[in-house]
Amino acid sequence: MYNFSIKRYDGGMISCDTIDWNSWTPDERAVIVYITDRKRGKVLLINKKRGLGKGKVSAPGGRLEKGETYLQAVIRECEEEVSITPESLQKRVELHFQFTSGFSMYGEAFFTDSWKGSPIESDEADPFWCDLDKLPFDKMWADDRYWLSQAIAGQKFRGFFVFDDDTLVSQNLITIDNFSA
Repeated sequence: MYNFSIKRYDGGMISCDTIDWNSWTPDERAVIVYITDRKRGKVLLINKKRGLGKGKVSAPGGRLEKGETYLQAVIRECEEEVSITPESLQKRVELHFQFTSGFSMYGEAFFTDSWKGSPIESDEADPFWCDLDKLPFDKMWADDRYWLSQAIAGQKFRGFFVFDDDTLVSQNLITIDNFSA
């Protein structure tokens, strides 16, 4: 089912340092989009109602469909989940997630201050506007607290994370100027 299983025969803790990220291949690819209303000091978040992260606070996003680009996926997912069409998207974060179960996912996080439409609840997500200075990190994935605020401010990252189920066991963030083509 998964491309490999992480095993440590020396009894040590699995960490970002024990994974060869150069040969790592994710099982799935995904996107997430953060829409900010700078005039009001808000960001659009969702209460995730199903799938990976059910019950957590996140942002609109999801898995790529066959033949879809990351930009196409982020627009489709945002329209499906909250009935908003994001515009002028900027990629700011590349996310590499490895779970101790063997599951792995690569994601790209996009940001924008421009959109069409008004957020509407769907069977996947209950959207709400959150104050930028009051992000509910205690209800979000544990990695978000290490990069989200800085990415909203414009910083770009490559993030590498190891999770044991819902628990973050290792993380490594690399600040970058630009993403290579």
